[in-house]
Amino acid sequence: MNGARTTVHLLRHGEVHNPDRVLYGRLPGFRLSEAGLQMAVAAATALRGRDVAEVVSSPLQRAQETARPIADVFGLEVTTDDRLIEAANVFEGAKALEDGAWKAPENWKHLRNPFEPSWGEPYSELAARMLAAVEDVRDRVAGHEAVCVSHQLPIWTLRRLVEGRRLWHRPDHRQCGLASLTSLTWSQGALESVTYSEPAGEVSRRPGKGA
Repeated sequence: MNGARTTVHLLRHGEVHNPDRVLYGRLPGFRLSEAGLQMAVAAATALRGRDVAEVVSSPLQRAQETARPIADVFGLEVTTDDRLIEAANVFEGAKALEDGAWKAPENWKHLRNPFEPSWGEPYSELAARMLAAVEDVRDRVAGHEAVCVSHQLPIWTLRRLVEGRRLWHRPDHRQCGLASLTSLTWSQGALESVTYSEPAGEVSRRPGKGA
């Protein structure tokens, strides 16, 4: 990478159509809701005028649909990187777990270690694959900008890694809203800043627009 300033924007996908409240994880077939499509357009509008040279997405449908309006703005194709995919989770496909479900004995074996976590992909592995994907994009667009469309936990885990924080955390304390941008900027080969914005905030705050 040369000494020029380079920015990689990590964009979380928009709201998903999920009326049955399934923990969809990596399952195929989960598309954006109408609000989610509006969020994707809002993110694309916020990035208009930037020096975006590449748009890369998780292979999952909701991420691909979020990436499309941005690619259209810049006249680019959406490329796919499997390393940007959602974290693996043993509860994938189940209905959203209510508070009482965590007390069920059959779930205890998956909840023994929240610091790893024992119910899904280890934070260390998640952070490593995300960092590798983002650094590859950074090097390809050196001196310009790129957008990587991914998912809440992968983005938040990478942010904690580059900020030198412990990887385990409380899920309800993540700063990674729907269609939010976590932007990493490098200068002279070193990470210069990490910034956060919510260009789709007005859409997500409308009545009836949940996560």
